[in-house]
Amino acid sequence: MSRSASPQAVLFDLDGTLADSAPDLVAALATLCGELGRAEPDPVRVSRVVSAGGRAILRCGLPDLDEAGIEELLPRYLALYSARGNVSTRLYPGIAEVLFDLDARGIAWGIVTNKAGWLAAPMLDQLDLALRCGALVSGDTLSERKPHPAPVLHACALMKVDPERTLFVGDDLRDIEAGRAAGTRTVAAAWGYLNGGDPHAWGADRVAESVAALPASLRLD
Repeated sequence: MSRSASPQAVLFDLDGTLADSAPDLVAALATLCGELGRAEPDPVRVSRVVSAGGRAILRCGLPDLDEAGIEELLPRYLALYSARGNVSTRLYPGIAEVLFDLDARGIAWGIVTNKAGWLAAPMLDQLDLALRCGALVSGDTLSERKPHPAPVLHACALMKVDPERTLFVGDDLRDIEAGRAAGTRTVAAAWGYLNGGDPHAWGADRVAESVAALPASLRLD
């Protein structure tokens, strides 16, 4: 990354972009299904929708439930997930090196996630990111969530950076829509969960096919 092409900051989505949290989210769903006397869900199928949040996970694992049923079970599901903790959640291979490189270059980085803060903050602690992260904007930080641009703009304000000189990296269409609406450059993380979508069709400024390809995408030119 040349100095002239370096952004002021890089913002990341959390689940499916920085961290592979699917094993713990799927395990919590399996526990819930056990409580309900249901068959365990297909972990591969559920993993694909993790970036879309708890409701999407429940819809995938319990497809016969209506929206009222989803809302009724959501608190229990999230409680099971929180109680389990981040037992199997890990940074994707190579992400730690990307973040250390940003630190070394003096480029601030932060996280904008739709995950509730009471779930996101412990994950950052577990992953040893909390003290290095320039801003954490969670799904309950503001009244709006991605794809609304407000969380991205709030993160930029907290970090005192210009959105036009900021990159937003995410593995869901909502990340790209939020970043674009906020005026940042956007990078689609094709290694993530993708929610069944095609990252090449999202209108991102760049698509990083793998974590190894990410550093070349973190530029403004």
